[in-house]
Amino acid sequence: MRTLLLLSAVLEIPTGIALLALPAFVVDLLLGVPLDTPGGQTVGRLAGVALMALGSACWDGGRDTGSRAASGVVVAMLIYNLGVVGLLSYCRCCAEMGGVALVPAAVLHLGLALWCVAALRSSK
Repeated sequence: MRTLLLLSAVLEIPTGIALLALPAFVVDLLLGVPLDTPGGQTVGRLAGVALMALGSACWDGGRDTGSRAASGVVVAMLIYNLGVVGLLSYCRCCAEMGGVALVPAAVLHLGLALWCVAALRSSK
């Protein structure tokens, strides 16, 4: 569980910082569509703040993996990762979006979701 949480922190915090600083660039890499409105850029930056918060919770939870709180962080990351896989799959299959990073991001989040399930099963 420790490695899962620390890796999640290492992945999500920099992604959050990138979304906060350059939302249009990150969205173009991921979805291949422009993010050219102030409202869209604000929502991208809000997503960046949320990823930084998730990453911070993972970082802290990774130092105390025996606690129920750490298991709660893994459950939250499972929900997040499954949501990302579903949303990115929809973007690729139904909305005809697809930046260079879309499929790799979806595969990465699917792997992390499966790892979350394995970590939760082994902690019981």
